[in-house]
Amino acid sequence: MNIDILISHFDNYLPLDTKEKEDLSNRVIERNIKRRQFILQENDVCRHYTFVISGLFKMYAVDKNGTEHNIQFASENEWITDIGSFHSEQPSRLYIEAMEPAVILQIEKSNLLYLYTHFPKFDRNFRVIIENKFIELENRVLQNISSTAEERYQTFLGQYPKLSNRIPNTQIASYLGITPEFLSKIRNNITKK
Repeated sequence: MNIDILISHFDNYLPLDTKEKEDLSNRVIERNIKRRQFILQENDVCRHYTFVISGLFKMYAVDKNGTEHNIQFASENEWITDIGSFHSEQPSRLYIEAMEPAVILQIEKSNLLYLYTHFPKFDRNFRVIIENKFIELENRVLQNISSTAEERYQTFLGQYPKLSNRIPNTQIASYLGITPEFLSKIRNNITKK
C-alpha cells in the first residue's frame, strides 16, 4: 500500500506508533495525476501538503513576459507545496505541475492541524522536513548570488542526481536561471574535463 511508503518516510525522523499510523491513513488522500496536470495553479489557494509516491513535479512562477522560473522539483519520497499560500490561505503565485504521470498522497490543512494537535510526533516530523527544505532554499539563494552557472549546475547534479536524466534541459536551465544553450555549453565543458 502507498500509505506504507509515507509511514516509512516518517520512520526516518520519529517512527509512528499504531494509532498514529491509523490516524494518518484516515487523513491522507491518494490521487493519480496525469503528465502536465496541475495540482496548484496561480491564484488558487494551496490546500494540501503533497507527498510524491511516484512521478515528478515542478513548482514554478511565470513572469510578466510569460517565462517560467522553476523553483523546485520533487520526485519519489519528497514533499511539495506552496507553504506561503498553504499557511496564509492567500492565493498562490506559483504553479505545481506533474512532469510525469504520478501517484501522490495529500494532507489537507485541517487534517494536518489535527495531527499536529493530537500527535506531537507529526509536529516534530513536519518541522524537520520544513527546516530541511528551508536550508535547501537558503543554500540555493546563496548559490544564485555567489556561484557561477557551472557551479550551480554541479550543485544541481549533487542535489538531484537521479533527476538530471528525467528533466529536460529547458527545465534545468530555468531552475538554474540560464538559457538552455548556455546549459549545453556547460555540459560540454564538463564532459571535456
